[in-house]
This record gives sequence, structure tokens and C-alpha cells, in this order.
Amino acid sequence: MNRRTFVKSLPAITLMAATVSSLGAEAASPIALVKPESDGGKSVLAALKARRTIRDIRPDPLPPQTLSNLLWAAFGVNRENGPMGRTGRTAASASNAQEMDLYVALPDAVYLYEAGPHRLTPVVAGDFRDQAGGRGRGSASAKAPVNLIFVVDLAKYAKTPFQEPRLKDPEFQKLYYGVATGLIAGNVYLFAASQSLAAWFHNCNRDALTVTLKLRPDQRVLFAQTVGLPL
Repeated sequence: MNRRTFVKSLPAITLMAATVSSLGAEAASPIALVKPESDGGKSVLAALKARRTIRDIRPDPLPPQTLSNLLWAAFGVNRENGPMGRTGRTAASASNAQEMDLYVALPDAVYLYEAGPHRLTPVVAGDFRDQAGGRGRGSASAKAPVNLIFVVDLAKYAKTPFQEPRLKDPEFQKLYYGVATGLIAGNVYLFAASQSLAAWFHNCNRDALTVTLKLRPDQRVLFAQTVGLPL
């Protein structure tokens, strides 16, 4: 992203910041993301060459279009007619279980990314980016504009036509959602490289986030990934 593009996005950034800042713990409304773009950025091969972990990230907010593109690239809907009679996503999952949920920690609230309507639904108001970082407020993630939190919902396996032979086996489920996490994280890394953004996949404060996000016993926090403009 060049300076001209960033400056042009400032009015939209201001509007989005005002929307987020006005959130109440119960009265917050979902944020409809702008339509994701389907082209632009570096080629796949160029992105692969540029892919790397960058931990030094500026606190500047991402423009709404960039945030929308990021979430779509991570685990958005890329086709209406996917396997098992469900929509298809940008990252594969066993039997198209789509067992992974992406929570998005922004400066003023944590949201759940809903891929179907392509929107952010508020979960809890407040700044919890330090929990996503796992190293407290001294972590770069605590000041970065976007932290993605990977949560597996084990209940979704029960709602999937069981094509995979051991999808009901708790031990093999670990393998499946571990792979699903890696596929989504890989999408994020490639998107970041294609847009000259910084990305960092890391551990997080799983116990604290489980409480903050009010997760059920069959939901588990796995990892987090920080994204923003590089220093």
C-alpha cells in the first residue's frame, strides 16, 4: 500500500473508527464490510517470494477495503456451490466442515467474522489485543491494528456429512483443525505479502481469551495472527 492510497482512505478510516468507538457492550451493531476485491496486489509467485514473518508493525489502522480483503482472503466465501451442499471458502477444511471461526481484535472491540454476509459481528467491547498477543501489553500485537484469533468450534463436526473416515475421532479432529488453522494462516501470510503488509502468526493468551470471548466448552482458542503496516 502506497502513501497516496493510504491518504485517500483516511475519510473511510475515520468513519470506521467512529463506528467502532461508539460500540456499547450490548448495543453494538454488526459492521458490514465493503465488497472484497478480486484482483490487485503482487502475483502469487511474487507473494510467495516476499512471504515472511514481520513482527514490527505500526499502530495505524488498516483502510476498510484492506480489512475487507484480508478477511475474505483468510476464510471468506469464494463460491456459493461448494462441497457437501455448502458454500466454498478460500481455505479448505475436512468434509467442508468449516470448523474454524475467526475473531478479530480491533482497538475498541472484538468481533466475529461472518463469512456468509461478509460482516463483523461484535462480541465484546474493549481493547483485548494484549490477550491476542500472549506477551501482555509489551507485545507488538497489543498495538497493531488487527489481531485475528483462531477458534475451533468442535460442534461443527457433528453437523457435517462425515465423508472423512475419522472425523468423529477427537484425536484425529486435532489433526484436521490444526491443518485448517495452517491453511487460513497461510492465506493471511500470502495476502499480507501481496499487499506489502506485515503479518505474524503466534501464540496467545488462550485462557484469558476463552473467558473474554465467552466460549463454550466445545470451542477452543488455538492461535492468533497479527496484521498491519510494517515499520
